[in-house]
Amino acid sequence: MKNGKLLWRIFYTFFKIAPVTFGGGYAMIPVIEREIVTKRQWLEPEEVTDVFALAGSVPGAIAINSATFVGYRLAGILGAVVATIGIMIPTFVIVLMLGIFYSAFKENPKIEAAFEGIRPAVVALITFAAYKLKGAAIIDKTTLSAFALSISLLLFLHVHPFVVIVLGACAGMVLVSVRDKLGKNTFIDARERHPDYFKGANI
Repeated sequence: MKNGKLLWRIFYTFFKIAPVTFGGGYAMIPVIEREIVTKRQWLEPEEVTDVFALAGSVPGAIAINSATFVGYRLAGILGAVVATIGIMIPTFVIVLMLGIFYSAFKENPKIEAAFEGIRPAVVALITFAAYKLKGAAIIDKTTLSAFALSISLLLFLHVHPFVVIVLGACAGMVLVSVRDKLGKNTFIDARERHPDYFKGANI
């Protein structure tokens, strides 16, 4: 019964995320982060950052990939299945309805005006997601340098995102090994590093 209750919570959490998030998977990141980390404390900030990194580096939509990873992390294969189904059902229904009625409102000036407002809002959501995740990802001068280098590779050299992720993983393993040899503690408890994430949270 306990496992069934958890599966229902996973399904419901992702089911309610999908229909209120316009702009695709990246716009869902701040909502997923708030539900998974702040509200329910299912994952720690570092873990959810890793989930988004993995979800963005493999084929498929980042929102669905993230839901699958989180579900598996919480309840194994069944958790992955219910999380994926939960996030897909509302999107499928909405897209199906839009497809049916597309010809009726595709040139409606009010609809076009609405999307003119939605687009910058989506950019704001993605920017906010990056801001929220920076506390778990950029923790010292080394990670700040890695961030700056990654931005440079993406903006100026147009390196493929997957290559940037692989390079970041390799650099991380080397740097952690060096820090361990110097006697520095790389992994600090997330509750000590990010107390604001856990204020007023409930499972």
